[in-house]
Amino acid sequence: MKIVIVGAGSVGSSIARELSRAQHEIAIIDRNAKAMKVSSVPDAEWNMGDACEVPILDKAGAGEADILVTATGDDKINLVVSLLAKSEFGVPRVIARINNPRNEWLFNESWGVDIAVSTPRIMTSLVEDAVADGTLVSVMNFQRSGASLMQTTLPEEAPIVGIPVSEVLLPPTIILTAIVRDGTPLPADPDLTIEAEDQVILLCAREAEEDLDLVRSLFSALDEDEDE
Repeated sequence: MKIVIVGAGSVGSSIARELSRAQHEIAIIDRNAKAMKVSSVPDAEWNMGDACEVPILDKAGAGEADILVTATGDDKINLVVSLLAKSEFGVPRVIARINNPRNEWLFNESWGVDIAVSTPRIMTSLVEDAVADGTLVSVMNFQRSGASLMQTTLPEEAPIVGIPVSEVLLPPTIILTAIVRDGTPLPADPDLTIEAEDQVILLCAREAEEDLDLVRSLFSALDEDEDE
């Protein structure tokens, strides 16, 4: 797979190394000469230049890329490159890094972004996931479809603990896709019994917002008033 990565900082170079080890064809672009640490990813094609310029993207092979990743520390650059990748080169999948959460609303299909990755949001999700209280946490938003991936970790008092997946009645806008138990991912088979401390993974349609209150009531601990 041909992957173009814009930004050779710590984030971009780390992504490049991992993908290179997986035998993908990697091209890296950065305008800073000090970032040209070719030995860090020796199998990649390194290009020095401004990725906001079409000729530089063309030289790096954006026209043949399956995926383009904008991983710079500047949201303006990430947006402009995403738009050029999609509009000028028709890159099938554009993944963009969000540095400032205030800019998150811009990272959508109108700017050529298929998947937006917000480090602050991911960190928030990890912190919230550390507490098993049934809180629904958004893990990822799919820009093209508007769907989102959400997860929660079940407390012992959650109403769905102890029942099989087949008996979990969810709205049609939400699908229980998998369960992670003791670090092991399990398919959400109908006869799988849900246990406390399970991490439940949900795929939610764009229209699911109004149905989330019902889901929260199934996954969260009952209020003391409800128990009496």
